[in-house]
Amino acid sequence: MVVPPDTAPPDNDALWARSLHHSHEGSPALVDVSLAVREGEILAVTGPRGSGKTTLLNCLCGHLLPDDGEVWFNSVPVHTLGTLARERLRRDRFAWISSSPDLVPELTAWENTALPLLLRGESHRTAKATAMEWLDRLDVGAVARRRPAVLLQAERQRVAIARALATTPSVLFADEPTAPLHRADAAQVLRTLMTAARSHSLTVVLATHDPEVAALADRAVPLLDGRHAATATLSGAAGPEGRPACSLSA
Repeated sequence: MVVPPDTAPPDNDALWARSLHHSHEGSPALVDVSLAVREGEILAVTGPRGSGKTTLLNCLCGHLLPDDGEVWFNSVPVHTLGTLARERLRRDRFAWISSSPDLVPELTAWENTALPLLLRGESHRTAKATAMEWLDRLDVGAVARRRPAVLLQAERQRVAIARALATTPSVLFADEPTAPLHRADAAQVLRTLMTAARSHSLTVVLATHDPEVAALADRAVPLLDGRHAATATLSGAAGPEGRPACSLSA
């Protein structure tokens, strides 16, 4: 789908971006990138390291403001929001999983998982129950009372993923979420992540350089040197509710 310059965001798109440009210290990281992500769709952003995947995810979630271009979430212009409004959006509607778990060292595993829920105002009992449910689903319930320093790297990553899923976000951004995991652990975590996304109708934007991970998504968007490398629709993939996966602007 080519995005004309005077087009308004479609109502059925959870995320919509047009002509994104962003530079890091004068070096272009994104060059004229446009995309649309339907509600409930799992979109893989692919490409080698340094291709602009992380920068794109950061612009879509409002952590970075593009130098030029637009980002919309459910018809809200993220690119025009102030700093506090974008922080609230990331806290209340988005969740982020990175390749290196950013856990609070003073908190236990379950407290780290429950923290976003407590910040939203949920009760201690409800937040803890939800946290424990997700830790159990990711096979780390046994370490719920341990602090990050004594956990294995794979356990810390599972806790970080549980923390993101516990909030049931509208959009989950996952930046190489299984990078620190061994192959068997990565496969189990990906199954849990994808099952949760499907069962809760989460919109997922997943950055990966692994074609096997990308194959689990509805659609893949390849980047190279900050630009669309091509339009890539996964063979046989269907969008949410069985719709054919749609292409996007190059």
